[in-house]
Amino acid sequence: MANQKHLFSFLSFLFLALSLSLCLWGHEPLVLAKEVIPVGVVLDLKSPVGRVAESYMSMARSDFYAVNHNYRTRLTLFAKDSGDDVITAASTALDLMKNKEVQAIIGPQSSTQARFVIELGRKAQVPIISFSATSPSLSPSQNPFFIRTTHDDSAQVKAIVDIVKAFGWWEIVLIYEDTDYGNGLIPYMLDALQEIDTRFSYRSVIHPSSNNTEISEELNKLKANHTRIFLVHMTASLGTKLFALAKNEGMMSEGYAWILTEGLSSLLDPMSSKVMDSMQGVLGIRPYLPPSKQIEDFERKWKRNLTSIRTKSRSITSLNLFGLWAYDTIWALAMAVEKASMVHSSFLRQNTSNNNFDLAALGIFEMGTRLRDTILSTTFQGLSGNFHLVKGQLEPSTFELFNVIGKTERIIGYWTRQRGFSKDLNGTSERTYSTSKDKLKQPVWPGDTTEQPSKLRIGVPVRSGFKEFVNVEWHSPTNDKPSISGFSIDVFHAVQEALPFPLPHEFIPYMNKDRQINGTYDKLLYQIKNQVYDAVVGDTTIVANRSLYVDFTLPYTESGVSMVVLVKDDKSKNLWIFLKPLSINLWLTTGAAFIFTGLVIWVLEHRVNTEFRGPPNQQLGLIFWFSFSTVAFAHREKVVNNWSRFVLIIWIFVVLILTQSYTASLTSILTVQRLQPAFVDVKEIKNNGYFVGYQNHSFVEGLLIKQLDFHESQLKPYSTPEEYHEALSKGTHNGGVAAIFDEIPYIKIFLAKYCSRYTMVGPTYKTDGFGFAFRQGSPLVSHISRAILNVTQDRDKIGAIERKYFGSQTTCEDQSATISSNGPSLGVDNFRGLFLIAGIASVVSLLVYVFNFFYAHWSTLSNNNPAKSRWSKLVEMAKHFDKKDPQTFQREESRVHVASPNVFEPSPCIDDMQIHSRNSIEGTYDVVIHDDNRSLSSSSRHGDASMPDVPNSS
Repeated sequence: MANQKHLFSFLSFLFLALSLSLCLWGHEPLVLAKEVIPVGVVLDLKSPVGRVAESYMSMARSDFYAVNHNYRTRLTLFAKDSGDDVITAASTALDLMKNKEVQAIIGPQSSTQARFVIELGRKAQVPIISFSATSPSLSPSQNPFFIRTTHDDSAQVKAIVDIVKAFGWWEIVLIYEDTDYGNGLIPYMLDALQEIDTRFSYRSVIHPSSNNTEISEELNKLKANHTRIFLVHMTASLGTKLFALAKNEGMMSEGYAWILTEGLSSLLDPMSSKVMDSMQGVLGIRPYLPPSKQIEDFERKWKRNLTSIRTKSRSITSLNLFGLWAYDTIWALAMAVEKASMVHSSFLRQNTSNNNFDLAALGIFEMGTRLRDTILSTTFQGLSGNFHLVKGQLEPSTFELFNVIGKTERIIGYWTRQRGFSKDLNGTSERTYSTSKDKLKQPVWPGDTTEQPSKLRIGVPVRSGFKEFVNVEWHSPTNDKPSISGFSIDVFHAVQEALPFPLPHEFIPYMNKDRQINGTYDKLLYQIKNQVYDAVVGDTTIVANRSLYVDFTLPYTESGVSMVVLVKDDKSKNLWIFLKPLSINLWLTTGAAFIFTGLVIWVLEHRVNTEFRGPPNQQLGLIFWFSFSTVAFAHREKVVNNWSRFVLIIWIFVVLILTQSYTASLTSILTVQRLQPAFVDVKEIKNNGYFVGYQNHSFVEGLLIKQLDFHESQLKPYSTPEEYHEALSKGTHNGGVAAIFDEIPYIKIFLAKYCSRYTMVGPTYKTDGFGFAFRQGSPLVSHISRAILNVTQDRDKIGAIERKYFGSQTTCEDQSATISSNGPSLGVDNFRGLFLIAGIASVVSLLVYVFNFFYAHWSTLSNNNPAKSRWSKLVEMAKHFDKKDPQTFQREESRVHVASPNVFEPSPCIDDMQIHSRNSIEGTYDVVIHDDNRSLSSSSRHGDASMPDVPNSS
């Protein structure tokens, strides 16, 4: 019986041995003397990433040695649960190195844990290989025994920035966890967003240990913020709680947008359906997983083992990137230990100690450097793509953009460093870099809408007058969406087109229940500070006090405040209005020039022209008469001296210029005097207590009270040009106003309708013009300002907008240039050149004549009276000057020595007659008849019908 029992036991042992042999034969050949390579695995096995990674690494080891059954080395994995505690991870790694003498450690899972474990690896020269510690602050180049079998988070920054740029988001809120992983990405993201002038309006830092109440409080802060675009950078354990609470707070509704970084995007598949429901509409980015036969085979195998894996790993249902990186890590390590001939390798003990936490007793792995270098040089085609380490980590290639819709993730496009966005990676020849959202499929945003969230909420004033600038109209009483137009609106649209990115927006009228403006412009702008609006577009003037709570763009039109008054006829100065064209100095200078010119002509003509002779009073009158008569060119005296003719030609030219200028100036003054402003001085209006008007809801009210010292009781508000007209027409004593103070653009519109009755006078109080208002610190201000410059400098574009709203109206000329109470008179400076020429001509002619006269008569006079003094000689010369020039008169007499028969018939009664011609100027003949010493003079003018009768001698 005992023998039978021993025989049965022996047969059973043989059967088990045979079965074990057959089992091993089915997976890998039976190879003797396999070198076991201990490898530590430090993961948070309770987290989604830890559970996935453990399962994938177990499959990776089995799959690798099934293919490479002839390898002499075999990896043995010692998995340890580090939880989410840094100390636990470090102590676990230390225990594995000291007691298990692991030749490599895969993990730890988080960047914070990896920072400590990396230092242990450096001390023991044990490679620390991580597929999930993606913080850029952990650099393989700075930590020689740290190897990252994935890429760091900074690789996705450019793609995220292009998403923000494509959808025109100028500011976003960053939500990240307060760990090395969360903080490591921030500097890179800030720098990249600054390049496209997008800013973080708020940074929400959430610690991984925060409970639901603390997270909800932080979400309420974000909800109160006006920004609705969120970039979430955190691990799955914290991210799942965040989105579940965000949905409860109503932040997964229309108007919001959520972007997920790679850390959370790569782990969406293993999440529960409840978590997926709370993330509807989010936009995520993650590395692109190229399809391959290896992936298909692995996925089929995964699904065959799904039941047993699900029991161990709860809700794991499909492939996961972190798991694939863990899978490829096992393959890379298994290849490296075989290639490095890791046989009989061991730790060199420095000290011996039974304390597991004694760092001084930690040995040094003698082949650690060789193993590290071999891993870095290992390349193969893994499940996650091409496994090729550059500077100790994988290089990123392509990212895919997905949109969470229902229970699935819909791919909406791809991003590469070479081409930017594209809808499809295959079958395209485009090589230009694109950041246009047209290259992506239409995403579905939170709230199940395709309408892009975070539109710019723009407040618009509802005007009752001056609708050329902003016009808000409802086509029916029940229509909630009005049509909004006007000059300011069209300028904004032109500016929007000039922006380098899209600017989704909606206009919101600032109105009350009666569809009227709901307050002043100052209150409208303050709604930006209250986060009711993101911006205000309209005829909003840039003034200093408003810049305390909003930021203005550059002005798109010039402005200033001036005064409009009634014009009236001014007859108070008509009596002496004829003197107004010339200044007093010019009148005196002209009079002196007339007298001087007349005197010069008299001197030149006195000895040779009988018209300039006679009694002294007659000659003095002739001096005044002759030059003044040239004004009307009516002088009858004929000049005979060539020098007189020269002077007269120059003088007539001067007179012509003076008379024409006087006529033009007088005409202008007479016109101006009919259109004099009723008031030209603000002080006069203020001191007399007259009423003045201003535009209702305008800042001009404050200007009148604070800067111009008007009393509030003197002010009356008006809204339309028609109200301006009525108030000014009535006047201050009939219920109206003496003047209207308003900005120049409104005044021009008013004067375009009523320019014949009103004018703009007085000083202009400078303002910076109309501009668009935004929240303080808004990055849009610089973009909009640059676009405004482009639009306003394009005269064709801005001119077309101006003609559309202002070109059809009759415009007045700038009356400030033609209407004034005291127009400038013409002065001496205006005619200095003319007087100089005339004076030089007269003086030169006079000097030449006097010189010739003295030259001709001084010597004769000196010879006849050599004993006389010079003064006596000058007196004699003056007397001689007063005599006729005999030579000139002899020439004139010789022309008419004897009267012709047809002019004068001799009388038989006249015995002896001699006819002498005294002067022939203007056809005048003087005839002297001698008869027995009796004489009779007769005169006849050229052109008379007959000669006068000559009396007969008795």
